[in-house]
Amino acid sequence: MSPVPEPILQALSLPNNTEATLSTNLASGFTNTAILDAKIPNKTTKTPDKLKFFIKTSPAGPSASEMFRGEYESLNAIATSVPGFCPRALAWGPLEEGNSKTFFLATEYIDLRAGRFGSSDDDESTATLAHRLGKLHTTPAPIDESGRRRFGFPVPTFCGDTKQSNLFRDSWAAFFAEERLLTILGSSEDRNGSDAGLRELVEKTVHSVVPRLLGDDHLGYDSDGQGEGIVPVVIHGDLWSGNVGWGRILGSGSGSGEDQAGDVVYDPSACYGHSEFELGIMNMFGGFGAGFFEKYHRVVPKTEPVGEYDDRVRLYELYHHLNHHAIFGGGYRSGAVSIMQKLIRKYGDGK
Repeated sequence: MSPVPEPILQALSLPNNTEATLSTNLASGFTNTAILDAKIPNKTTKTPDKLKFFIKTSPAGPSASEMFRGEYESLNAIATSVPGFCPRALAWGPLEEGNSKTFFLATEYIDLRAGRFGSSDDDESTATLAHRLGKLHTTPAPIDESGRRRFGFPVPTFCGDTKQSNLFRDSWAAFFAEERLLTILGSSEDRNGSDAGLRELVEKTVHSVVPRLLGDDHLGYDSDGQGEGIVPVVIHGDLWSGNVGWGRILGSGSGSGEDQAGDVVYDPSACYGHSEFELGIMNMFGGFGAGFFEKYHRVVPKTEPVGEYDDRVRLYELYHHLNHHAIFGGGYRSGAVSIMQKLIRKYGDGK
């Protein structure tokens, strides 16, 4: 156990007489993590109030600041749309006053339980992943400062350690092409060097496949041209099985009262986008099963044209292959190439 840095105590508005300790022997992906245990004297009950918080830290300087700000906004976007589905972010900032290198993020604590997410046999339960994710994906994204619902996000986010700028667009096709595919291609080239073959395939996908599958006058309309397009919703953005669990979110003094045990998510990389974008990484790594998708699509029907659903999910999966290629190198290149070649043959210009 270690003492808790003063900036964290201040950011959480814990009283000066709080007895607080920090476990620091945890590791998680691109950050260091810890559990903060706090005991606050209670004059009425004579028994201290016990609170738990989850803490992330990173010494990565400005990128850590951006990463934690993005996760802070991502968590709260999800928690606002579906209370109890993920922990609320409570504070983020520099770990030491005057030191701009190390930053922290403090969130509510998830009491993860034994058992697997999605294991409930109760189809009527509102605490299952299928129901909670379905509710997230049927709740329109908030209206932004322009007075419209647009595709993007108020701040940059990180999927792994790659930055997503999330500039707002009126068109989902434009957002996915420019803010996801072309951006991650640039990140991959910065890290792994130029790759003319990969660039050619990505650019063909952007210019031929994306407009064909995601075009503004196409996505959300059936074969008779009937439909209303798509409405942006909050997307978790990194929803593989390692970012889902079963447990209960402790309010940690925030007054949320969101303590019903159920399927929960964490480590998001959010944006306001097409609901099916979420399914790309879920399909890539598996672990959810046909039963989950059957229940999920009872809440969120497949977008028209339904006949192109599988190809849209593959297109969305492509982004995550490219992102993993950018982070980890060559092993994921072949998966990205295979998806693009198949989609280009089917929807491209044949060149």
